Amino acid sequence: MADMKIKGVIPPMITPFKENGDVDYQLHAENLEKWNKDNLTGYLVLGSNSETVYLNEDEKLELIKITVETAKKDRIILAGTGMESTRETIKLTNKAAKLGAHAALILTPFYYGGKMNDEALINYFTDVADNVDIPVLIYNVTKFTHINISVNAVEKLSRHPNIIGMKDSSGDVPQLVKFQSVIPESFNLMVGTASAWYPALTLGIKAAIMALANCAPNECALVQEEFERGNVEEAREIYTRVFPVNQAVTGTFGIAGLKYACSLLGYQGGFVRKPLLELKEEEKEKIRQILAKAKLM
Repeated sequence: MADMKIKGVIPPMITPFKENGDVDYQLHAENLEKWNKDNLTGYLVLGSNSETVYLNEDEKLELIKITVETAKKDRIILAGTGMESTRETIKLTNKAAKLGAHAALILTPFYYGGKMNDEALINYFTDVADNVDIPVLIYNVTKFTHINISVNAVEKLSRHPNIIGMKDSSGDVPQLVKFQSVIPESFNLMVGTASAWYPALTLGIKAAIMALANCAPNECALVQEEFERGNVEEAREIYTRVFPVNQAVTGTFGIAGLKYACSLLGYQGGFVRKPLLELKEEEKEKIRQILAKAKLM
């Protein structure tokens, strides 16, 4: 799969929890069955929006297993298997590979952020890519890690035969252009936020992994379809219309907001896992208004 070409929209799938805090695997499977009917390219299990940092290894493996079993057969399955240490990342990635994940999305380690310079990150991703059974994608999410991988590091890593792409969730379009200028043609550079989707398409980016695709998958896909048909005005109109929803579910209201939007739009949001808090009534009302204004409900 090292020559995997990724095109289209992928949701970093939410993980529904029961009120008592247990993972609701049944609802996860139900969401997949519904997303299978939507216009998606694949699924990311264990992304930031999956509350991955709150999951133990058994829960992670079970979610990967259910995803592989339930997903439509033509869909790409990515698993977020980055841990803080090189050793644990390799271990979890190979377990995900055994369960049938097609590629791994690997977070930049960040706890000892002051030491995660170019040399450390290049070594880390190289060691992981050398020792895992599936291709690797770099995951750059500055909002959570406070690490921003450099253009220099990406240039070097993009030449590794088993590092096939990157999810850049920084939302920094000028930086995206710089990344583009140093990577080989075959490298899958993807945006990681719907807020950068339309600008990214104009730059020739072909794929996105974005929170908004959990609750508005077809709208996210339609932006790309219309753009590629040459209907750039229509593409921009849809993008502009759903943009406030993305801001609400990724910024303002966070994962609880994303899950509530999913529940309103026919998916199974479930509960968030503590210490995250559920939405208050007035926050729910705001989300209902934003979804209505975006003509999603």
